[in-house]
Amino acid sequence: MKAEIIVKEAMKVNPLTCDPNMTIREVAQRMREHKVGSSIVVRGCNQPIGIITESDILKKVVAEGKDASKVLVKDVMSTPLVSIDPYASLEDAMKVMNKHNIRRLPVMEKGRLVGIITEKDIFRISPALIEIRREWSMIESSKEERDFFLSGKCEGCGKFSTDLMEVDGVFLCESCREK
Repeated sequence: MKAEIIVKEAMKVNPLTCDPNMTIREVAQRMREHKVGSSIVVRGCNQPIGIITESDILKKVVAEGKDASKVLVKDVMSTPLVSIDPYASLEDAMKVMNKHNIRRLPVMEKGRLVGIITEKDIFRISPALIEIRREWSMIESSKEERDFFLSGKCEGCGKFSTDLMEVDGVFLCESCREK
């Protein structure tokens, strides 16, 4: 029996790629046609230099009120490109994604783009990794001071609150945290 699943077994081959000089509108249309949430930005002989995601488009173009037919991919892409080896474990892929707070990892072998793996690909293969990712996130977030609050139902008193914080795995409002 095999001990662990590797990235190569879960990744998608032939990821969507685009040129850095394409407009956001062009790449967004291609992403829609291919039903994907990202495109690897390549130059020259398919040399990956970045990634453009739905999130990049929303935050750096739409939210800023920019004209997607005039903004170039190279101006909003995420770079440097964080990638993983096809023979790394899915657990290692999850650690990289968590460390860099990303949901998509290009897969590179000997400097060549061979695929892409996403959180969805990993969760489809191993739902138990969802819980592992949640635990890593909790550990990482407890290491750093948080300067934000969550909104929702307090798990202590049941009232809606706009300042929930996690305390010992339970989301509490300010009143319940003080008790």
